[in-house]
Amino acid sequence: MPTAAQAGGKTEDGSSLGNSKGNLQGKNITVETKVRTTVNGTPSTGKTGNLSSADSNWTPPACWYEPAFSPKEIQATVKAWRGISGLPLIGSVGDFVGDMLDQRYKEGKPYKNYNLDKQGEGMFWAAAINPNRKDDPEAMECDKPPFWVDNGVTPPEPLAVSPQILAEYAYDELPVPGTEIEMKPAGATKVNLPTWIWLDKAKFKKISVTASLPGTGLSATTTAEPVSLHIDPGTGDARTYPASGDCEINADGSIGEPYADGKATAADRAGGRDDTPPCGVTYLRASGSDGAYALQATVTWKISWTSTTGEGGDLPEGTFGATQDVTVQEIQSVNR
Repeated sequence: MPTAAQAGGKTEDGSSLGNSKGNLQGKNITVETKVRTTVNGTPSTGKTGNLSSADSNWTPPACWYEPAFSPKEIQATVKAWRGISGLPLIGSVGDFVGDMLDQRYKEGKPYKNYNLDKQGEGMFWAAAINPNRKDDPEAMECDKPPFWVDNGVTPPEPLAVSPQILAEYAYDELPVPGTEIEMKPAGATKVNLPTWIWLDKAKFKKISVTASLPGTGLSATTTAEPVSLHIDPGTGDARTYPASGDCEINADGSIGEPYADGKATAADRAGGRDDTPPCGVTYLRASGSDGAYALQATVTWKISWTSTTGEGGDLPEGTFGATQDVTVQEIQSVNR
């Protein structure tokens, strides 16, 4: 896709050209978003991932419209497109695009002389693609060419950038910690022996991301808070604790309970003692020739957001999980 990049710096009147890039998508100009994100709090584990929405009918936005070009910047963008004509493999495409843009922004259809007489009074808004979702079909829904918006005016466009769109974009940027659980016995266990499962409280804390659009005062903070761990043992021949497989988070932020010496062993169970973990699994059949069961541990995160405008609320819960292999062996008996 041809790209005409604007040089940064200042215009004659001191206004900033910024570092916007004008990309051609079909006959439309799109821009790399100017939205910036910051992580508030760092996961204590080096392994992180991104959330998947628990609501299959909802995803963060794939595109939106945001302030992109001043009158002098749209003029410079057209000039930059013309400058690529004559390059190898490009030919006269730059002049073709430049003519098309001039019809819209210079020759009065609908804008005249790039709106240079309105420099400082507003901006041309353009489509920006969520870099995390650039391959989504929904990324093509922002198909309007850059349009003029006066300063202080909210355009009547559902996909115009807003605090909620910033919050939803921040959802995509949340770096939640990996979900490698602690188990006892670890890696291999026995048939009918409870396996204790837990997550360290130090790894699972609230984490938030703030998304802001420089120069607008718009900012939104999206916060993820862990609420539960779901255990899928990887086979129907198993019993989970609790029976639902949903282990709630403890008051101190941990999930489950670490195994400690003195908990029931296989011999204890044979003798009638039945200590069971608050979060765990008992396999009822050996994994056999298959080698191991794929135990999946998925943490559910509650998502909320606030903004500089006072708007806020909840977004769909997010999930992030990992799979660990568990080998289950028969208990060997000794015949005398």
